[in-house]
Amino acid sequence: MNWFGFVNLMRNIFGSELPDLDKIQDQGLLAVKIAQVFALRIDFLSQQKCRHLARLYRHTNSIPAESVKHLLASYTDSSFNNTFDSIDDRPLASASVGQVHRAYMQNGADVVIKLIKKDHKKKFIKDVRSLRRLFQLVIFFYRKLQKVADPVGILEHIEDYTLKELNLLNEVKGQEILKKIYLENKKQFDLSKLKFTYIYTDLCNDNILVAEYIAGQTFDELLEQGRLDYDQLLELFHIHGFYMFCVGTFHGDIHPGNIILQDSTIYFVDTSAISTVSLKIRKGLFSFFKALAYWDYETCAYYLNQMAEVAISGEKYELFKKKFVALYADFTETTVSQVSLTQRMMGTIKLGVNSGMAFEQGIFGIIKSLMYLDGMVLRCNPDAVLLKDMRPFIDDTEKFVLGN
Repeated sequence: MNWFGFVNLMRNIFGSELPDLDKIQDQGLLAVKIAQVFALRIDFLSQQKCRHLARLYRHTNSIPAESVKHLLASYTDSSFNNTFDSIDDRPLASASVGQVHRAYMQNGADVVIKLIKKDHKKKFIKDVRSLRRLFQLVIFFYRKLQKVADPVGILEHIEDYTLKELNLLNEVKGQEILKKIYLENKKQFDLSKLKFTYIYTDLCNDNILVAEYIAGQTFDELLEQGRLDYDQLLELFHIHGFYMFCVGTFHGDIHPGNIILQDSTIYFVDTSAISTVSLKIRKGLFSFFKALAYWDYETCAYYLNQMAEVAISGEKYELFKKKFVALYADFTETTVSQVSLTQRMMGTIKLGVNSGMAFEQGIFGIIKSLMYLDGMVLRCNPDAVLLKDMRPFIDDTEKFVLGN
């Protein structure tokens, strides 16, 4: 992606009209991934634009049906096809790098086959390198941009998780990591609403993944239909919060298209991106959010400074604390539609950085998750006072966070 392409992408996203999704997709995989990031940025864009861009998580150009057999032939040998009684030509779902087909095995098992689309990798890497050079040049003249917005760090994050997505063995590995944590902790922490699909690892390779079919719907589909119960969403917070704050290893791309609900059971899918966060960050952020849930803003300011790699003190800290309390003056008892948690958290990090703090990169993985979750609440229950509703889960989780 060159300067011209990036400027056109930004004009498309930030223009007066809703973004043209077809034009974004025509610009390639990197453009789609950048637009997906902006789908979370309700601190920059209107709710309508964010919801429109979020369609890129599920409505992307599909492999033509007639090419599926050719893809299978290029990715597998004859023994693979002999395992199946039938494979549907029409995809169940399509995403930016792959698509999913329902199939039936010779032994009667009902499964899905995930296929990586035609080779995006070479062009994606070329586009990332070009855009990185552009960002580095801009930062050379405006160094503050690196501290506040970190465009190179965001680009590297997009590069990292996209390249992982392009190798489906990472999805297998990611599920094994999350499942192992589940098995080790399910007796001590209530994870009864979480399950994992069975993956046929002997049939998987870089470009193919075969897993049991789950007869449910994604959170994204349920949100579009207005059928996702708010309590189910709070249960997702409970489970994902355990992984983030109690363990520090969690699903790194927890957007609503990557969560399936079957009856009252939650399944994590597309687990190629696994994020980790240090003990210092996860405990500090948990304490920050507990204080925030009880509207204790001075304590919030304390914990934000405590978790910084570079902390501040003295008059500098007192000035920061005063500005922090002012930033949250309108936050108490407000609904997610009145005050966006995403918007306020981005403002919080910006205030910390401008006050002299510096944070490790791990903090942005959790903030990304919070953006996803905040966006889901806004679509599900815009009148929710989210932090207040999270108090029971925060209190329930506290002993596990501080004890680990």
